[in-house]
Amino acid sequence: MPRRDGAGPVWWHGRFRGCGYRITAGREAILGVLMIAEKHLSAEDVYNKVHPANPAVGLTTIYRTLEILVNMGLVFKFDFGDGRARYELVEGSKKSHHHHHLVCTKCMRIIDYTEFINEEIELLKTTEKGLSKKYGFDITSHIIQFYGICSVCQKGN
Repeated sequence: MPRRDGAGPVWWHGRFRGCGYRITAGREAILGVLMIAEKHLSAEDVYNKVHPANPAVGLTTIYRTLEILVNMGLVFKFDFGDGRARYELVEGSKKSHHHHHLVCTKCMRIIDYTEFINEEIELLKTTEKGLSKKYGFDITSHIIQFYGICSVCQKGN
């Protein structure tokens, strides 16, 4: 499986070895599914995509592997309030494609929000700097989710 840029070994191989994990066919299949996913996938979604081509990979393996990937920092785990964890691949070894989420509490639609305004960027930088200083904490990332009612659900009322 090629890197996202199509050249050389897969970027996450070194992370697996560095954390003492083997690179199995099941793990590669799970990462492959996450790599091409166009939405946030649940463990069941990943299973439904992996299992037909890899019948030896069961749902328990999917859950276990996703937790390993989260702990390794290769995958983000989200809770959007619907009782199902969702997973998303961290965007690669170079630089992540940072975004926030808009979550509709009525239909549970999730919108990736990337159009940051200058004021928002400055507020986040100031907040991170203040928190880092106050708690002596080196912030490396953050997750922001906004909850409300999407435009489609608003029109339906």
